[in-house]
Amino acid sequence: MINPNYYPWGYDSDNGPDQWHKNYPFAKGRHQSPIEINNKEVHYDSSLLPWFASYDPGAAKTILNNGKTCRVVFDDSFDRSVLRGGPLPGVYRLRQLHFHWGSSDNHGSEHVVNGVRYAGELHLLHWNPKYSNYLDAKRRTDGIAVLAIFLQVRETPKPEMKRILEEINAIKTKGKNAPFPNFDPSILFPKSHDYWTYHGSVTTPPCEECVTWIILREPIIVSSDQMAKLRSLSKNAENEPDHPLVDNWRPTQPRYFRMVSASFL
Repeated sequence: MINPNYYPWGYDSDNGPDQWHKNYPFAKGRHQSPIEINNKEVHYDSSLLPWFASYDPGAAKTILNNGKTCRVVFDDSFDRSVLRGGPLPGVYRLRQLHFHWGSSDNHGSEHVVNGVRYAGELHLLHWNPKYSNYLDAKRRTDGIAVLAIFLQVRETPKPEMKRILEEINAIKTKGKNAPFPNFDPSILFPKSHDYWTYHGSVTTPPCEECVTWIILREPIIVSSDQMAKLRSLSKNAENEPDHPLVDNWRPTQPRYFRMVSASFL
């Protein structure tokens, strides 16, 4: 397994998605993510079950800026915050959530739906505890489940995003983190639990093909100011020139022969 910290990667032209495969050969695989979801190619699967998340607010630990994204980290030492149902074969433990966003409101999401790219995309990453740990799970086709929620810019933003954005000033630069106790990320869910699902990969190096994606049809609403707050983060450390952390999304990858299923008609 290649250590992703060993070969530096990012989102610029010299180290961005087009270059990743040179050091991370999985990135040229046939089960890569994100993809474009096109209604014409999606099939309704009546056997898909509803999904359920039961998250313990006490599992939230820290919020951090790693120079690539804003991430919230959860205690995953036992099954205290879990995702189950839907296309999943069992219970998956919540490990972290993070965001992808653009340099303006008209792009930023990783998945694209019928040609539409949203302003951002929230990923809640879970791993299958039938494996001994997270790194082991990343080596297995059923190791990881990511719940993906689009961020759409409108006038009436979801107030629940406030809690995360309030901490942005404490993690302005790469390497900063702050305590983030008592947070239940299910407050961010949209009303509808309708979803698309397919098998794909992690969207950052090493891009392992271990992910069952659950992509919610209904976006959550954010304001333009809230997106600007994410863009106020720096991808450099405190003692380095300020470079805004923007456009941390991977372009869509070929779908090849993969089936995308919908839980809804």
